[in-house]
Amino acid sequence: PVDMTTPDGHRVCSDRFMVAVCACRRSKNYPLCDTSHRRKVRPTDTDDAQG
Repeated sequence: PVDMTTPDGHRVCSDRFMVAVCACRRSKNYPLCDTSHRRKVRPTDTDDAQG
């Protein structure tokens, strides 16, 4: 189990097998990572040719 307190005093607890702390602040479950950093919009090939 993980039990942590954020700088603003909010207490976060998790009993998951593996826990990752979010560093990008994109997580909907911040301060725990939900892999939102992986959902990155990438430019298409046509966008690359224009700019």
